[in-house]
Amino acid sequence: QMTFVESGGGLVQPGGSLRLSCAASGFTLDHYAIGWFRQAPGKEREGVSCISSSDGSTYYVDSVKGRFTISRDNAKNMVYLQMNRLKPEDTAVYYCAAGSCSRRIARDEFGAWGQGTQVTVSS
Repeated sequence: QMTFVESGGGLVQPGGSLRLSCAASGFTLDHYAIGWFRQAPGKEREGVSCISSSDGSTYYVDSVKGRFTISRDNAKNMVYLQMNRLKPEDTAVYYCAAGSCSRRIARDEFGAWGQGTQVTVSS
């Protein structure tokens, strides 16, 4: 069974950094594209970033470009999201999932969602 466990969230001041981790189990990560999504209170879940399985191509939603970096360590079955220069509008529960990575980072093309990790950006 394909499962993900997200970690690394927390409370951080605006301008701060966090590194989220996504631990995959039940399958071999290197065959799958992985995406990070987030859901703020009262809003729909949106794609933040994804990384392909084939050539490591990465995509980001415009609001995080230049601030967030996605990476993967297939040997450890891990995917990471480095988040720098955080803003209050980044506050959300962050999820990782497996699916089809493209510029769209489309929620309906990903599945096997984890429980998420809360990120709160506030002074």
